Amino acid sequence: MADRTLRGMRLGSQSLQSEDGVEFAERQRARFRTADGEEFEVIFAADAELPDLWKSPKSGKEGRLLTPDGTPIEIDEGEQKAARTHWDMLLERRTRDELEELLQERLELLRARRGGGEKIGA
Repeated sequence: MADRTLRGMRLGSQSLQSEDGVEFAERQRARFRTADGEEFEVIFAADAELPDLWKSPKSGKEGRLLTPDGTPIEIDEGEQKAARTHWDMLLERRTRDELEELLQERLELLRARRGGGEKIGA
C-alpha cells in the first residue's frame, strides 16, 4: 500500500521549489595563481573584501590574487611581530631576581620533601 502513495515521485532527486521570485546576490569572480602556474577562480559576494591568498580547490596549493590584467598583486608583509613565548610572558609579570628567588624556594621545598639535602638538578 505504501508503494502506491509515492508512485510517480522520485524522492530526493527533484526539488519541489522553483526559482520564481528568487533574486541572487551580486557576485564577483576572483582569479588566483599558484606558484607552479595553476590558475583558478573563486566566486565571492560583490561587497566582500578579496583575500590576497586562497587555497586551490584542486591541488590545495596556495594561490595569489591576480589583478584584472593577470598580474599577481603585491602583498604587503608589513612588520610581523615575533611570537611571544612563555618566557616572554613570564618576564612581563616578574623580574629575573623574583624568578631566581621563587626557583630557590621551590628547590628547597622539593629537597625537604625528598627527605635529604641532596641537590636537585646539579
